[in-house]
Amino acid sequence: MSEGTTRDASVVVARDADGLVALLSADFPAHGGEYLFLPGGRREEGETSLECARRELREEAGVTARKWRSLGSHAITPASPARVHLFEARDLTLGPQQLTESEKGFRLMWWPMNDALRAVHEGRFLLPAGPLALLLAEQRPAVECPGESLRDMGAR
Repeated sequence: MSEGTTRDASVVVARDADGLVALLSADFPAHGGEYLFLPGGRREEGETSLECARRELREEAGVTARKWRSLGSHAITPASPARVHLFEARDLTLGPQQLTESEKGFRLMWWPMNDALRAVHEGRFLLPAGPLALLLAEQRPAVECPGESLRDMGAR
């Protein structure tokens, strides 16, 4: 199994003060068109899952957050030990996207949570981690993790 298939990933539900959620869209021709997804990606060497979530949110959405909570971690596939770590981010500061060359087609939008959940039910998300994170963020009681010392549940 290659290093690329065993790296953990992080996905972020970023909610602004009005409750709007940061969604990204891009064209995925191999899958037949445009799909929605949440900011996130694979962990870089030496990063914790929370550090990965922060970096991906900053790069893909241009957003930093002061409040974070874990929404849990889940296996990516049964055949791999890699996990996807889900987070909710609040108390946001907006800035410019910092897209890599492979992310240049990513479009950032802010949607009401109900509209994002409707898009989940309509099958408008390509990958399952985003819908799972949205559902967990909406269903779990909003219990904040203590400050910057959030225990990184999936750090190895």
